[in-house]
Amino acid sequence: MSRLTGHVCVVTGATGIAASAAHRLAAEGASVFTISVDEKECAALHAELAGTGPEHGWAVGDLTDEGATVDAFQACIDRFGRIDGLFAVAGGSGRSLGDGPTHAISLGAWQATLDLNLTTSFLSVREAIKHMLGIEVPGGSVVITSSVLAEHPSPERFSTHAYATAKGAQLALVRAAAAHYADDHIRVNAIAPGLVQTPMSVRVREDDELLAYIAAKQPLVGGVIPAEDIAHTAAFLLSDESRYVTGQVFAVDGGWSVTEASS
Repeated sequence: MSRLTGHVCVVTGATGIAASAAHRLAAEGASVFTISVDEKECAALHAELAGTGPEHGWAVGDLTDEGATVDAFQACIDRFGRIDGLFAVAGGSGRSLGDGPTHAISLGAWQATLDLNLTTSFLSVREAIKHMLGIEVPGGSVVITSSVLAEHPSPERFSTHAYATAKGAQLALVRAAAAHYADDHIRVNAIAPGLVQTPMSVRVREDDELLAYIAAKQPLVGGVIPAEDIAHTAAFLLSDESRYVTGQVFAVDGGWSVTEASS
């Protein structure tokens, strides 16, 4: 029996880390329900999942919007009757929104980047925990995707301060929620990835100088981390194998946080 058999797991997002996690959780026996703003990406992902593990489902919703988030999580309840786990991945770089060094960020760019990364996490976690509290015996596991940049900046090459702030705030949410809901057997943890092979990392993967920097900064992989490696950690944290783990941040960063790379 796989370690997530009988679990209903919500994954926010439908590409990159989220897509890899959906495949891994399904392979582990979970019923996977994905939520993404992009209908085509959701449909494509679930076409791939068809026939893998138990029944799956998805909903389209803008997770920066409160009403849309409420509706999307309710769609999971309507389909499966409960939520056992949440892997909150949805978010992205704010660079195209105007994110950058603090002195150069407009208020609009700041708010848009925080909405994309922090509001999405808050609303998703709120809705998941509401449903986890609402069952006869409360319990569940929440995993938020943060970033190595929350605590280990790279000032020369990754100076997107609104993004880093949002990712740091996610860690504060993890610890506060983990403490508050421990008596309800709802666990809340975070994964802090380094640079991962996702659509968000295309800029780096097309720049030889940045690739050389990443190869030195993430020496355990010698480059960009495969998204599947983040999914492995998510599966552990969503399963009962981590039943005594809460309020923790798991750095899956290839060594980024403990190494230096020459400039």
